Amino acid sequence: MDDFWNQWQPRERATLCFVIKDSQILLIRKKRGLGAGKINAPGGRIEPGEAAHECAVRETQEEVGITPHGVQPRGELHFQFVDGYSLHCTVFTADSFTGTLIETDEALPIWTAIDAIPYHEMWADDIHWLPGVIDGGSFHAYFHFDGDTMLSKNVQWHSPAPVIASCEI
Repeated sequence: MDDFWNQWQPRERATLCFVIKDSQILLIRKKRGLGAGKINAPGGRIEPGEAAHECAVRETQEEVGITPHGVQPRGELHFQFVDGYSLHCTVFTADSFTGTLIETDEALPIWTAIDAIPYHEMWADDIHWLPGVIDGGSFHAYFHFDGDTMLSKNVQWHSPAPVIASCEI
């Protein structure tokens, strides 16, 4: 890891929560905010005094109306944008939920087959870590972006390390 990332501090902290059940994954089409129009997972900014796990549950409830269960941390995303914005995002998975899935002003929920995830409609980094998370891996990743364009990536896998971890752009 270079000196830049060792000294790096995020401007904001956020979460993503991927509900994975019966060979499907719950994704959303984000309607507003950072990444509006893209496919992602429910999630958002951590409130002052809120734990990342609490944020993942709250944001999922607010964005799609369900309460995720079996929520487990799976990775950490570090984003630095050319314009100076920086974001740390904790990635969670959940294996079940209660409630009724709804569309909100923030998100349109989309159940997607795991083998049909629309990576071409997602942030450019997702394809480098989401398959490994689905396969049970955990990770730390560092990305440099200019707007929607990924300039560099570094994905470090913990147990188990999926095959995709070694590919470089």
